[in-house]
Amino acid sequence: MIDTPDNDPTAAPDHDDATRRYYETGDVDAFYDAVWGGEDIHVGIYAEGDEPIAEASHRTVEHAADKVADLLGPHATVLDLGSGYGGSARALAARFGCRVVALDLSESHNRRHRATNAQRGLDGLIEVVTDSLNDLPHEDGRFDVVWSLEVLCHVEDRADALSEAVRVLRPGGALVFSDIMAPEEPPAEAVRPAFARLGVQTPATPDFYLRQLSELGLKGADFEDRTADLATHYARLDEDVHRRAAELRDRISPAYVDDLLANLPLWTDVTRRGLLRWGLFHARRPAV
Repeated sequence: MIDTPDNDPTAAPDHDDATRRYYETGDVDAFYDAVWGGEDIHVGIYAEGDEPIAEASHRTVEHAADKVADLLGPHATVLDLGSGYGGSARALAARFGCRVVALDLSESHNRRHRATNAQRGLDGLIEVVTDSLNDLPHEDGRFDVVWSLEVLCHVEDRADALSEAVRVLRPGGALVFSDIMAPEEPPAEAVRPAFARLGVQTPATPDFYLRQLSELGLKGADFEDRTADLATHYARLDEDVHRRAAELRDRISPAYVDDLLANLPLWTDVTRRGLLRWGLFHARRPAV
């Protein structure tokens, strides 16, 4: 979710294909392994400003899980939208004993995800599916929780993706997700380069998501604004990549490292100036 350095959103005819092509590169995997820990590749919630990125990123997973813990247990099934390397799915299955259907566009990621699940003895609880958020291959009302961390920012039709998420949510179930967004009245020119590198032409805002959740009939919609953590997160990434640049060039292509060195200061600047938003949304489908 950090950037898409080679994607031109105006040139890609299929948004899903553009996202898939980016995430299925060896440089991306090597970067997430070396800097992010290769498990949870989300914005972190930081207890200390200098703590390891992987620890803070996993804390985001635990914090999101706390919001829906009352619905989870061996009886429950979760849909993880944009499951990446499977960190969230494994954390939920291990903590609650619940079943998880993990959906991601990238078959490369999904192969890695399945292999890690098997190594950790969790493959019996986690089903990994290759598909799109905008056309979920699941029946109505199947899931107790629908979950997604920093994925909707990559989706072209977010309203449709949210509608699909609610369709497969059972009555009484919960939707929990996080995203990188623009403020309600963003200084467009200042943030456009950052979102362009995500392959995003029109970013969402917190109010957009809250309106969508209300229109879809969900109740108790809440946005926990953790924008300060977004600024800390990109400052940590920027510092870590610059400090370890020589080492990273031995694990990642030098061209990719150079792109990171040029790109991360942009993200650090716009997040430090408060020109982006990040946080977690939580809402529930009314019980019948």
